[in-house]
Amino acid sequence: MKTAVVIPCYKVESHINNVVVSLPDEVDVIILVNDASPDGTRQIIEEIAAENKKVVVLNHSENQGVGGAMATGFQEAIRLSCDAIIKLDGDGQMDSRYIPPMIRILESGEADFVKGNRFFDRNHLRQMPAARRIGNLGMGFLIKGASGYWSISDPTNGYFAIRTSTLQRADLNRLSERFFFESSLLIELYYAGARIREIPMPAIYANEKSNLSITKTLLTFPPKLITATVRRLWLRYFVYDFNINSLYLLTGTPLFLFGLIYGIVKWIHYASLGIAAPTGTIMLAVLPVVLGLQILLASIQYDMTSKNPFEL
Repeated sequence: MKTAVVIPCYKVESHINNVVVSLPDEVDVIILVNDASPDGTRQIIEEIAAENKKVVVLNHSENQGVGGAMATGFQEAIRLSCDAIIKLDGDGQMDSRYIPPMIRILESGEADFVKGNRFFDRNHLRQMPAARRIGNLGMGFLIKGASGYWSISDPTNGYFAIRTSTLQRADLNRLSERFFFESSLLIELYYAGARIREIPMPAIYANEKSNLSITKTLLTFPPKLITATVRRLWLRYFVYDFNINSLYLLTGTPLFLFGLIYGIVKWIHYASLGIAAPTGTIMLAVLPVVLGLQILLASIQYDMTSKNPFEL
């Protein structure tokens, strides 16, 4: 397979040279996308390109985020007729020794999309900052629900390899330009019917500084993931198919929401009066919540165990 490595470059002047030098011989094209980096990154990658014929340098006049940089890299890799594309960060956190096994998995036809899993080895997991580990686990669950890929363990990992043919089946116009890029790619790959496999690999944490704002992530990611989940369930169980899980969603959702909203309204009402709510009122709120929750749990179980209908 003709393989391209796409590296989004933003404030990586201290790391990018080592990253490029470490790339294995299996890589045919190295695409460095300078995302309007304000430091000396552009000069350094142009010097690298002058010495290495594999390197292609692309420059953004304005910062477009990791998603925008990857979109530019994808287009160049497709133009160069590459069969596989690997996304590698320029800050040195991703070990390039895992590129050959990722390529072999794509070549074997075992998967269309191969990504790293940082949670496989507990010893390496301890090296990850606690806040990042907890955030990845919580956000990872939401991403699984939004993408439909319940079996993956590390959905937030941005180290991946993908077949170009699979990438072209996805709706690239729906990919996010910023840090939601990796999540949006997984979500769109579901509709492309991509088969995914993870391989264990540790992340490398040294003196690099992340450009990701934790506060901004917590405020922006959940609404996007909830919207993507609703869209996927609507398309999966009401547009392209109608089955038992469609009935679960039609009954469980209104029951749960009615009991929850009714309970909150009555709790506020009787609390303002300073009296206890009648038993019947309490049960009228509790029973729909419990029953709706049980039905929704059955719906989640069905979704987790069912096959992706878009898979070729």
